[in-house]
Amino acid sequence: MTRRTRTHTGARRRTAGPLTAGALTAALLLTAGLTGTDGAAAATATTGPAPVSTAKASATVTETYDLGDTAFTDPTSGTVSEVRAVVHRPRHVHGRLPLVVVSHGSWYACTDEDATAWPCDRGRPHPGYRGYDYLGEALAARGFVVVSISVDGINMTSFDYGDRARLVNEHLRLWKRLADGDGALAGRLPALRGHVDMQRVGTVGHSRGGKGVMWQASDKHRDEMPDGVRVGAVLALAPVKFDDPEGDNSDTLVTRTPVAVMTTSCDGAVHEHGQEYLDDVVGRTREPAYSVSVLHGNHNYFNTRWTPPAPLGEDDSTCPAQELAPAPQQNALTAYATAFFGKHLKGDDSGTAVLTGERPLPGVTSTTRVVRPTPAHAHAHAR
Repeated sequence: MTRRTRTHTGARRRTAGPLTAGALTAALLLTAGLTGTDGAAAATATTGPAPVSTAKASATVTETYDLGDTAFTDPTSGTVSEVRAVVHRPRHVHGRLPLVVVSHGSWYACTDEDATAWPCDRGRPHPGYRGYDYLGEALAARGFVVVSISVDGINMTSFDYGDRARLVNEHLRLWKRLADGDGALAGRLPALRGHVDMQRVGTVGHSRGGKGVMWQASDKHRDEMPDGVRVGAVLALAPVKFDDPEGDNSDTLVTRTPVAVMTTSCDGAVHEHGQEYLDDVVGRTREPAYSVSVLHGNHNYFNTRWTPPAPLGEDDSTCPAQELAPAPQQNALTAYATAFFGKHLKGDDSGTAVLTGERPLPGVTSTTRVVRPTPAHAHAHAR
């Protein structure tokens, strides 16, 4: 398949436009550290203690599955994608565990940057999906099953965010079969047969993957999920945010699922436009929405395969003299994701103070924001 003309890194190399009025409001709240009691509230930026320790590898198991470079043809667009993923799980599996699906963003599809087709006509598929192993291991040590999926075929051939959402749904379809004890993954992941709770699914999307998971969970598209699957929490990580057509946010408007957004102040790819996802739901959402802005973090350091000295890694920071090292930025994500998915997939409120900003993220300066459900929507949801 011939690749469409594009830069290898997509949104990463595009200059973002000026802030919208809503984004400017969010930016002012973040800068001023204002605190409110209505639907939107921001907590003053604070610096947390030393980074938390990472999960011990002995507590978790890492497995993979690979159905091939052309295993999935999108029924809507015809885009051909691989079905490939890495899985992190607790070493000892008991009962049914919540599932978190991670989707990376736009990067080189192949290890040879001159590749022009999918499957790769030069080099091998880029292992960007392995760039979140640190997060997967940490969540697995806390009782989650985490699957990070490869999206290289889409990166080479498609600009359609619906393609990203439907690839997530294809993996979820396979996991639903596994949860039922059969399907293509049953022989590859035998320890997880019948041990995944498809009513407690979370998603993480980075960059273009962030818009992809917002699309997948949106009020408009949520009915496209496989039968028997419920997404209960969505984390958009340094996400792309623009409406197409302009002024119509319906493809990514999520009001029926808890949402969290993490951005960084020195993101040279998409800046902090992802904060607009919270602006979209003020006064409309039935579920809480959270965000955090990490001072001096950048776009690429969340993914270890995009981070120097990894092959093809790049430092995209807009403040190189002040930027965070990769480890504190990744530790901050781990702490935030643990709090968010713990609360909304496991009913564990011990991390709520992290989401509200009352407890600082470890090792970084950050500013949080919360959009609460409006009283009418909250009452309707509670009934």
